[in-house]
Amino acid sequence: MAHETELKLFLAESAHRLFLRHPLLKQARRREVCRLVNLYYDTPELGLRTRGIALRLRAHGKLWLQTVKCAGQTAGGLSARPEWEIPYIGHFDFSGIDDAEIRSWLENEKVKARLAPVFETNFQRMAWLFEPVAGTRIELAFDRGWIAAAGRREAISEIELELIAGDATQLFALARALATRVAVTPAPLSKAERGYALFRGQAAMPVKATPVALTGDEDPASAFDRIALTCLDQLQRNYAGASTSDDPEYIHQMRVATRRLRAALRLFAPLLPAGYPEPIVIRLRDLMGILGQARDLDVLLAEIAEPVLGALPDEPRLAALVGIITERRFDRRRAAIDFLRSPRFGQIALETLEALHARSATAQVGAGETAVCLIAFANERLRRLRRKVLRLAAAARIDDPPSLHALRIGIKRLRYALEFFAPLARPKAMARMLGQLAALQETLGQINDLANAGDLLMDCAGEEGPLREAVTLIGGWHGPRYQELLAAVPRGLKQLGKLDLPKLRP
Repeated sequence: MAHETELKLFLAESAHRLFLRHPLLKQARRREVCRLVNLYYDTPELGLRTRGIALRLRAHGKLWLQTVKCAGQTAGGLSARPEWEIPYIGHFDFSGIDDAEIRSWLENEKVKARLAPVFETNFQRMAWLFEPVAGTRIELAFDRGWIAAAGRREAISEIELELIAGDATQLFALARALATRVAVTPAPLSKAERGYALFRGQAAMPVKATPVALTGDEDPASAFDRIALTCLDQLQRNYAGASTSDDPEYIHQMRVATRRLRAALRLFAPLLPAGYPEPIVIRLRDLMGILGQARDLDVLLAEIAEPVLGALPDEPRLAALVGIITERRFDRRRAAIDFLRSPRFGQIALETLEALHARSATAQVGAGETAVCLIAFANERLRRLRRKVLRLAAAARIDDPPSLHALRIGIKRLRYALEFFAPLARPKAMARMLGQLAALQETLGQINDLANAGDLLMDCAGEEGPLREAVTLIGGWHGPRYQELLAAVPRGLKQLGKLDLPKLRP
C-alpha cells in the first residue's frame, strides 16, 4: 500500500499561459507530457462511493493500471489517503489490497459482477519533478482536459503537487512560490468527486457548515485542528460559485466560513501557541472586508430597497435610487470577484491552510495548555461565553444600537461554539438552544441592518434631492417593522436569561 499526499490547486483557464511562463518551472529536474484517460467504476447504486472507495483504470501507453483509493484525511485542498496500484490484466484483481475489510468487500462476487464505468476523465498532463531540498521530491502536474458522465461534460484545469518522498511542508513552499505570480487557490474537490456529481446531475450549490464528529475524551487541540480545517474547507468549497456565479449566497457562505474559523481560533486560544492565531486573523481580515462590502450591498438591495419598490412600483424616485444601489452592488461584487481571482486570495488561502496543517502535524502545545479532555474544556469555554452574553444582555438598550450590535456578536460567538460542540450533546436539547439563540440573533441582525441602512442609502443618494426623498420613503416604509423588531427584544432578552447550556456527554 502506498500513501498519496497531494495538494490540489485550481487554475483558471485564462491563466494557463501565465502559469507556463512561470520562472519556477525552469528549476525542475525534468519535464514530461502525456495524455491520461481514466475510467472510474462503481456499482449501479454507487456502493463504492458510499464506502469512500474509488476504483480507477488508467491508460498508461498501451497498458492499463488499476488503482484503488480510499477516503483519507482531506481538507482545504490537501489530502493524504491510502492507494493500491497494479497493472490491469483484463479483470479486476484486489488480492494485493492489505486492508482485509476493503479487500473482502471488493472481492464479493455480487459486487465485482456489477462494476461498470460511471464517468471518464480525459486530460493532458504536463509534469515537472522538483527536488527543493535534499531527500524531498515533488511532482508538479498541470492537468487540462475534461470530465464526462451521463452525457454531460465539464472542464479540468488544475495543478496537483504530489509528495513523492520527503518533507510534506515543501508542498506548501512550492505552492506559495507559484502563487506569487499566478492566481492559484486550494481546490477541495477531487476529479472523482466532480465526476460523481456530474454522473448524478447534481447542480452546484452554496455549501453550508457541517458538523465535525467529536468525542468527549479526545484532546481539545485535536478537536481544534479538525474544526478549523472544516471551516477552511467550507470557504474553499464556495470559492468557485462566488467567483463565477451571481448567486449572493456563495459570498455569504464564504463570510460564514471565515467567521467560524475566526471564532474557532478565539474559542481554542488558551490551547494554541502564543501568537499563533494573529497571522491567520490578519490574513482573513482583508478577505472579510472585501466580502463584507459585497454582502452589505446585497442586503441593502434585496432586503431594504427592493421590497419598498415592490410596494410602490410607480414611484420614480425609488426606481432611480434602486438603480443606483444596483450599480453600486455590481461594482462591489466585481471588486470581490476580482479579489477572489487575484493571486492575493490564493496566497491567503494557502498560507492559512499551511498554518493549520503545520499546527496539526507538529501538535504544538501552547503555554496555557493543560491535559484536559474535550468535555471539560468545552464546558468551561461555553460557561465563559454564556456569562459574557448575559453581561451584554444586561447592558443592552433598545435605544442604543451599538449595545444591541455587541449583544448580537456575543450571541453569534456562543452559537458558533455550541455548533462546534454539538456532537457532544443530546440533539434535541442542543437544537432547542441553538434555535432560540438563532431567533434572537436574527432579530438583532435585522435591527442592525436597518440601523445601518440609512448611511448606506444616503451615500447612494448623494446630494440629489429626489433621491434623498426616496431614502425618506424607504425609512418610513420600514419604520413599523423596525419598531416591531425593537419591541421583540425585551422578550428575547428575558428568554435568553432562562437558557441553560446543554449537558455535554462523552
